[in-house]
Amino acid sequence: MPVVNRIAEFSADMTAWRRHLHTIPELAFDCTKTAAFIADRLREFGVDELHEGIAQTGMVAIIQGQEDGPTIGLRADFDALPITEETGLDYASTHPGKMHACGHDGHTTMLLGAARYLSETRNFAGRVALIFQPAEEAGGGAGVMVDEGIMDRFDISQVYALHNAPGFDTGAFYTNPGPLMAAVDTFHIHIQGLGGHGAMPHETRDPVMAACGVAQAIQTIVSRNHYALDDLVVSVTQIHTGTVDNVIPDTAYLNGTVRTFDPAVQQMVMDRMQAIVAGQAASYCVQAELTYERGYPATVNDVQKTRFAAEVAGEIAGANRVVAEAGREMGAEDFAYMLQSRPGAYLFLGQGDGAGLHHPGYNFNDEVAPVGASFFARLVERAQPLAAK
Repeated sequence: MPVVNRIAEFSADMTAWRRHLHTIPELAFDCTKTAAFIADRLREFGVDELHEGIAQTGMVAIIQGQEDGPTIGLRADFDALPITEETGLDYASTHPGKMHACGHDGHTTMLLGAARYLSETRNFAGRVALIFQPAEEAGGGAGVMVDEGIMDRFDISQVYALHNAPGFDTGAFYTNPGPLMAAVDTFHIHIQGLGGHGAMPHETRDPVMAACGVAQAIQTIVSRNHYALDDLVVSVTQIHTGTVDNVIPDTAYLNGTVRTFDPAVQQMVMDRMQAIVAGQAASYCVQAELTYERGYPATVNDVQKTRFAAEVAGEIAGANRVVAEAGREMGAEDFAYMLQSRPGAYLFLGQGDGAGLHHPGYNFNDEVAPVGASFFARLVERAQPLAAK
């Protein structure tokens, strides 16, 4: 089964919605214009209930099917990134320094397309809870919505989401049963030394050398402190220190990211990093402080729900265009919080060649919006079918 015919009929409307959303990118929880546009469309479609103001600008819309039954959740994120757009499009961002560089405008459009179709047809039992979420990129909006009780409040029994995938075949799907994406943590290391003249280093306690020592030693966590077949990434991504060539500075700062799947590995990294920072500080005669921040947990798909979702994806794209066991990757996603609360699955939808995610030249491929909307629609109809008559 290809794209649902009715959804194909209004694909031009979906393109218009997406491109409008692309012009008004907003960050984190402060997505008032975006939320207002979504709410207006949902009211036009005739959803049965619209609950706004969840996680500040998030919302849940309810569509009732033709018979009693459970509630299935479908989620789309709608926040943007603090990036200056460089696409040159006639519908480029009108908000300086903000851009839909991760395709959340497309994710929202796909769920709106499914909402329109499901509101018209209602060819399912139970209810659909359409979850429109802010702050995926920063703030963990999914976790906030879960903490505010959406799963219990709307009696959601299972939950699904899609993310576009540049570089993967247009309209093809991939996912993985079980772990799909990693937990993401952030570390900050502040080093206090004693600065002085660059020609007299013996009179200083050099934070630059200490920062280099810490950065190198941290890498031994991966190479020497964990089992090689357990996925782990520790990356130092920033070092800031110094101002001029002949002055040894007083301070240095390091920052980076840790990606894990196993909580035991995550704890090991925290413990080893604390020991390394303290040891390096002592060896270089400086003071050092580590701040370790736990971020989004690992995104773990339910095995049975993932197999079901992959089967539905095959109906839309063709079974040969679905990779159902693609393996796991080290990116992170706050949909993990929803999967911790309810069984479900997260899938990627290919959008062909083009700039990658979080790039100033990125643009969502409007050709795949009807594919994603059709997937969501058929997922509901298959998961909660009407009784045979």
